[in-house]
Amino acid sequence: MHAMAAIIRVIGALNAVIGRVMSWLALGIVIVCFTVVVQRYLFGVSYLWLRDLYIWLNGAMFTGVAGFALARGGHVRVDIFYRPASVRRKAVIDLFGVLVFLLPFMVVVVVYSWPFVTRSWSYWEGSSNVGGMPGLFVLKSFIIVFSVLVALQGIAMALHAVLVLADREHLLPEDLRYPPNVAPAVHTPGETGHEGTL
Repeated sequence: MHAMAAIIRVIGALNAVIGRVMSWLALGIVIVCFTVVVQRYLFGVSYLWLRDLYIWLNGAMFTGVAGFALARGGHVRVDIFYRPASVRRKAVIDLFGVLVFLLPFMVVVVVYSWPFVTRSWSYWEGSSNVGGMPGLFVLKSFIIVFSVLVALQGIAMALHAVLVLADREHLLPEDLRYPPNVAPAVHTPGETGHEGTL
């Protein structure tokens, strides 16, 4: 159980570092996009490699931070049943979801994208636009990066669920545990919840 907790902490730390570093690409995207607009509409100049660059940075950022977003609960979740569920029920749902949906899907993505990525590396593929960015093979590699990081976070989620079901969640630091359920405040009719404030 201690080994499971250690694996969860290592995967969480890895995705946190990668996620925080890759999120800085958002600033690069804004700067490059702003530069493209200024060049085009003020100076009548357009560079295809710059237009490629902010699209590629966007793709790299969103695939690179996917595992971090999963760790933070940032992915879309239909949580009609999940949100009010007990911690143990959430653990069961997460374990089922990871084993039946997430991990198999990540395997499918890797299997089907691997030939696509290796072919791109074989001839150092660049942009299809004349004068565009070189190194498209690097961007395509982020498909594999995405799959690996999300799969690792899925493994961490599954191990976390096992710890919860074994009543050993206390082995994890507070920030890696399931948040406690907070019952919504109940207001009587006509009550705003701001009585007594100015």
